[in-house]
Amino acid sequence: MPQTAFLFPGQGAQAVGMAKTLCETLPAAKNLFDQAAEAFGYDLLSLCVHGPAETLNSTNHSQPAIFVASLAALEQLKVTEPAALEQGVAAAGLSLGEYTALVFAGAISFRDGVKLVQARGNAMQAAADAAPSSMLSIIGLDIPDVESLVAEGRDAGSLEIANYLCPGNIVISGAKAAIEKVEQIAAERGGIRTAKLAVAGAFHTQFMQPAVAPLAAMLETIELKPPAIPVWSNVDAQPHTDPAEIRSLLIRQVVSPVRWEETLRNLEAAGMQRYYEIGPGRVLAGLMKRVNRKVDFRNISA
Repeated sequence: MPQTAFLFPGQGAQAVGMAKTLCETLPAAKNLFDQAAEAFGYDLLSLCVHGPAETLNSTNHSQPAIFVASLAALEQLKVTEPAALEQGVAAAGLSLGEYTALVFAGAISFRDGVKLVQARGNAMQAAADAAPSSMLSIIGLDIPDVESLVAEGRDAGSLEIANYLCPGNIVISGAKAAIEKVEQIAAERGGIRTAKLAVAGAFHTQFMQPAVAPLAAMLETIELKPPAIPVWSNVDAQPHTDPAEIRSLLIRQVVSPVRWEETLRNLEAAGMQRYYEIGPGRVLAGLMKRVNRKVDFRNISA
């Protein structure tokens, strides 16, 4: 049996219409959305299916939506490939997806996971509202070249590398003026492709420091068990099973860069032979192609 890793997407994977077919055909998937609606006080499934997009894309809505939709997709896998779950020896998620991975691995209950992602989304939205900031993907450059761009952009404001996604795809995050300066530099020099991310603010930087205390407070209220399989952290790209370590890393994750490429390479070095991306979109499949095009990678979409 191939050693299998389960990967869960983060913010940006959402799309109006997601989870519609799943919930029409799979009662277990619909049940998760029903539980979420009770916890959130609004119809999350209706927002996923009908939008509007600007509401779904706001951080305080998109994070819970992706979390629940991903776990709904997992219910589909339980029906179509139950044996695949027995082969799982690792789990990881991109930013928000780390919370989905922890629920999948049994470290956090679904009910507590819902509370956590709602608190995280609200806290990050509030931090983003407090200062004008954004995120920008730099396409086609190596890390040293991106670091040089960041150094130049810092003349206009705080700026950091936020996501090391895959070779040639690095996301910078910071003050709006600094992001705009990097866009201007890229346009003037030519040959540097950039893409603004549809997010509320400078995630995974010190701009998110105001979100740390409310998230830490919520984490103290929930039970965190040792996961059944190791969950790989975005902060250090390593597997973890100790609840105290996991709790600390989840707090650090909000203000630390996401080391996704390193996570994928470390999973491969640990002997993973098959990967499942579980949830809306195919973002993680695209990132894996830039790391190893030949790997056995499967999508269970929401």
